[in-house]
Amino acid sequence: MDLVLNAADYYFFTPYVYPTTWPEGDIFRQIISLLIITNLGGYTIYFFFATLSYYFVFDHSMMKHPQFLKNQISREIALTVRSLPWISIPTVSLFLLELRGYSKLYDDIGEFPSGWIQLIVSVLSFLFFTDMMIYWIHRGLHHKLLYKHLHKPHHLWKIPTPFASHAFQPMDGFLQSLPYHIYPFVFPLHKVVYLGLYILVNVWTISIHDGDFRVPQILRPFINGSAHHTDHHVFFEYNYGQYFTLWDRIGGTFKNPSSFEGKGPADYVKSMQDGKRDSRAENGCKKENLTNGTCAKTE
Repeated sequence: MDLVLNAADYYFFTPYVYPTTWPEGDIFRQIISLLIITNLGGYTIYFFFATLSYYFVFDHSMMKHPQFLKNQISREIALTVRSLPWISIPTVSLFLLELRGYSKLYDDIGEFPSGWIQLIVSVLSFLFFTDMMIYWIHRGLHHKLLYKHLHKPHHLWKIPTPFASHAFQPMDGFLQSLPYHIYPFVFPLHKVVYLGLYILVNVWTISIHDGDFRVPQILRPFINGSAHHTDHHVFFEYNYGQYFTLWDRIGGTFKNPSSFEGKGPADYVKSMQDGKRDSRAENGCKKENLTNGTCAKTE
């Protein structure tokens, strides 16, 4: 986060916002700056990528599902807008520790003998570590002692849209993001890679709420996508994972997505629409019988 803060200080805060007598390294100034950056960054990523996903990826026929709520999208956005500032407060405390050198973040690949290999391994280990931690945190949030107080608001959306991706109760949202922040305090990670992964995981969170259930056949056994996560919203006790199906399989909570079996929400909407068309055709045929005594069959 120091890369972002340094850029913000250089181009914005120092020349235009703070008095020149206030040192950039002052802890109170850093806290204020990090709060501003974290909130602006969070809202920007959320609205930009969720909006793109909603208009270009999300299957809008899902909004006709009986479990899609009235004014759901505006409610998803409203909860996100209210929650992100509260989520940012404990998040900034961790960013501050990183900024002050308590993490294992580094900015020179040459610091490690293995160089680029170390960097590639760190990306893979980041994905493995965070996926494991999120699985157990997410599953724990479903415990009856925690669920109604923390995680229940996110499960209002049985048929989620991309705007539901960050619609959490604040403590719930922070706890599920915590593994991303813990990793660089435990394992070395390049600062640019960390920043890129932080953006990536937010985009991924949007993608698993986007209602696009298409997954390449070869990846279906391994990737936890929108089809898996939508079933989590619908059936509650399955598919807690974030990126992969590994920990759901280990933990006995894996469910093959109903969409892969032709029984998902989109299939239900399609059958519902087909039923209405059949009903309209049947009613039209009955009227034809009443007037002409016959009902022509069309090919």
